[in-house]
Amino acid sequence: MLAQYHSVQADTVATDIVIIGAGPAGLALANLLRGTGVRCVVLERQSRHYVENRARAGLLEYRAVEALRRHGLADRLLELGAPHGVCEFRIDGKRFTLPYSDLYEGRTHYVYPQQELVKDLIAAFVDSGGDIRFEAKDVAPHDIAGPNPSVTWTDADGEQHRLGCEFIAGCDGFRGVSRSSIPAGGIREFSHQPGIAWLGVLAEVPPSTEHVIYSLHPKGFAGHMLRSPTISRFFLQCPADDSAAAWPDERVWAELHERFAVPGSDWALTEGRIIEKGVVDMRGHVTEPMAYGRLYLLGDAAHVITPVGAKGMNLALHDAEVLAGALVQHYQGDDSGLAGYSETCLRRVWRCQEFSQWMTTAIHGTGDTFGDRTARIRLENLFSSATSAAWFAENYVGLM
Repeated sequence: MLAQYHSVQADTVATDIVIIGAGPAGLALANLLRGTGVRCVVLERQSRHYVENRARAGLLEYRAVEALRRHGLADRLLELGAPHGVCEFRIDGKRFTLPYSDLYEGRTHYVYPQQELVKDLIAAFVDSGGDIRFEAKDVAPHDIAGPNPSVTWTDADGEQHRLGCEFIAGCDGFRGVSRSSIPAGGIREFSHQPGIAWLGVLAEVPPSTEHVIYSLHPKGFAGHMLRSPTISRFFLQCPADDSAAAWPDERVWAELHERFAVPGSDWALTEGRIIEKGVVDMRGHVTEPMAYGRLYLLGDAAHVITPVGAKGMNLALHDAEVLAGALVQHYQGDDSGLAGYSETCLRRVWRCQEFSQWMTTAIHGTGDTFGDRTARIRLENLFSSATSAAWFAENYVGLM
């Protein structure tokens, strides 16, 4: 169903919350608020078609799925998504599987592409009468430190708008306008760059595996991630300054074959048409606090995490759940949730950053340095120590 988006004339209409960005965080927040009667408007720079077809993450944690289910937002996910509870590591040409679901109370991931979740959340919000303004250009928050913030933007026809509100939710990613609108000194920012990158490849090909594969190889890491019965995601470790132009399709497939190889095994990699290539920034970044005045940051606007461990989308959904609950409390006369929003979210963010850093160290490197050797031992401990395996399972499948 396509929504009708009515023009908001400058300075004439107010709402409770303006949400900047129609990714998983912004859309989840919008839906959670919509169900409580809190008024919100979503502004998105791109078109609806673009955001509904933008391929990103694909693993949803048990906690995230349960939260979506509780709010009636998981019907299609549960119908089409595939439970996933085993991952495979390939080390020195040998295969090791880790049944992490069995090690952590039977909890699983769900394989469900991010763009499909975005479609579901847009449909749920719009069908219930929600207000999304796609192709909103030049979005700018104003007066975020005061009691009467507002947001301006220009629509696709060039008409300018201003919308007054009580709070602004910045869900527009690392390069969006929300975080950059905070004045100098208003927040602290922590960054880490491990000095490597991944070439991300999306291919029109059925998966060659039932499990996510993390493969360690002297030439660098390779990953095979699940997306759908007809689409697969692959990653190849590459230099931090590399570019997709340096990776013609023939080179991609040759490197994947070599890095996934298991001598003596009948496993085979299936090739297909590559539909997307790009170098993935492996930066870790955290903003403290995740709020300034009446502006609250969610998802990548507040924290960026490497794709190692599949935490980014799940953290964004957690932020949305925490902020939605805090805003509902606010309108019931209790501001303790808003006061504790950053602290609550950052506990999970930093724990996930630590796990991501652990995995990044463990699955990269050639094995030729002291650090590489100790990292390899930590990884191999997963298959010889029940305690290490249980720790991995708890962190990988996601905290409650």
